Formats: sequence, C-alpha cells, structure tokens
Amino acid sequence: MKRMESGKGFLAALDQSGGSTPRALKGYGIDESAYSNDEEMFKLIHDMRARVITSNAFTSEHILGAILFKRTMNSEIGGKYTADYLWEDKGIIPFLKVDLGLAPEENGVQLMKPITDLDETLENAKERNIFGTKMRSNILAADPAGIAAIVDQQFEYGLKICDADLVPILEPEVNISIPDKEQAEEILKAEIKKHLATLDDDTRIMLKVTIPSKDAFYSDIMADPHVVRMVALSGGYSTDEANERLARQPGLIASYSRALLGQLKVDQSQEEFDKILADVIEKSYNASIA
Repeated sequence: MKRMESGKGFLAALDQSGGSTPRALKGYGIDESAYSNDEEMFKLIHDMRARVITSNAFTSEHILGAILFKRTMNSEIGGKYTADYLWEDKGIIPFLKVDLGLAPEENGVQLMKPITDLDETLENAKERNIFGTKMRSNILAADPAGIAAIVDQQFEYGLKICDADLVPILEPEVNISIPDKEQAEEILKAEIKKHLATLDDDTRIMLKVTIPSKDAFYSDIMADPHVVRMVALSGGYSTDEANERLARQPGLIASYSRALLGQLKVDQSQEEFDKILADVIEKSYNASIA
C-alpha cells in the first residue's frame, strides 16, 4: 500500500480478455490461423505477457503495478504464479481485471455486465496474492442519468471488493471520440465526488480515467484521503499524444495497454523487443512523474 500510494511509476495493463485477445495477438504479429481453439489462443497471449514481464526493461524502477487477466493470474512465470513472480522477483504490484465485459448501450453509456462470479474471483485473487482489482465501464455521451448509473455500479462493486480486503480500481472510461467529452467528464467528476463523500474513513479505492480535456482536472479527487492513486488509460490516443496529455495532469499516472504494447512483435529479437519496450516504458514513466 505504501508503494502504491507514493511510489514513482505507472501501471502496465496486461489484461486483454477473451474478446480482445485476438486483436492483441494480431497486433503482436500472430494471426488467427496460428491457433484453433481458446486454449491455444490463451497460451499464445500468456507467452506474450510472460515475454513482457520477464523482459529486462520491465522493472520496478519504472513500473508500480501490472493488471492481469484471470487466466494470466492462474498461470505461471518462472515456476511461480504470475502475481508472485511480479511481486517477489520484480517488486511490481499485481492487480486483476474482474469485470465480465460491457452491457449494450443505454442512456449514452455501457454499464458492466453483472459480475456473477465476483465472490469466487475475489477468493481466487486472494489465494494468488493479488493486491487489487480493475473493472471498466464506458461513457459515450454526457448523459447525467447514464453517468450516474455507471458511477453507482462501480462503487457498488467497489465496496464489495473493499470488503474482501482488496483495493478496487474503478474505471468509468469516457470515450475520447465523443463530441461532449469535456461535459461528460464534468458530470463524471461530480458523481465521483458525491460517492467519495459517503465512504467510511478506512475505505480505500483507486480510479482509472480517460486523460481529461482540462489540465489538472482531477487534482481535488486525488487529494481525497479515500483515493490511493489515480491512473489514466490511453483510450486510443497514440503513445506520444497520450503522454503529452498526461504530462499536463500532475499526480495522474499512466495505466496503458495498447500504448504500451503496440510496437512489440513476436518476430523481434529479444534485444530489439527489450529496446522498444524500454523506450515506451521510459516515455510513459516520464509523463507519469511530470
């Protein structure tokens, strides 16, 4: 907790799930013809994640935490479960994606599908020495009712995760392409503050947000004692643009997936792979501590 609160660095999002795995593998240079079933597909994505995690470039000097997919958590790296390898060998804090995807759009948002296996997943996470969780919703318009429903749902599940002695990352993403992004962020911020005001003194959460349109927009929320840390997704911005925007948000740190992994390819030599990863990590780190 002390390292997550005050350490320098950012979060690596390595949590592509079943729906996004084929796209992630294709970006890595592995076509769908390379596998014939889910087991083979998930083996390939685990190999990719293991290559990233074991890289000499992937260290606690720049990276505070890594967000994992459930299968990755229950797989091994270096003869240890992934979370144990991350913390014991790398000094990196392990998180787990717990949502089951998005519901159809309603009131300008996509709520999370009901997390029907949450209790079982949290027990599994504790067995695997996970520190916290992450769950994503999607905001597609500045609709007050829809955004209120998203924040209500995020905090409802978040409190259950707190009760299990894990730290939830609430992720109400605002889509970067919507015309009323700035208004949506204003509504979102007001709803978050409303919920923070109701929390018990010892309740601690994290938040993952789209890099906001206004500079230093979330500074007051980051100062709230309930908030361990606030992190930002790249949201479809290029790595350079995401970092340029992030550098104008003091205290907000990166939590990238595509922006972190997008230049990595399966056929790169280990030297080339490590060099590219090190460069992206350094740029994301510098933007996070700016």
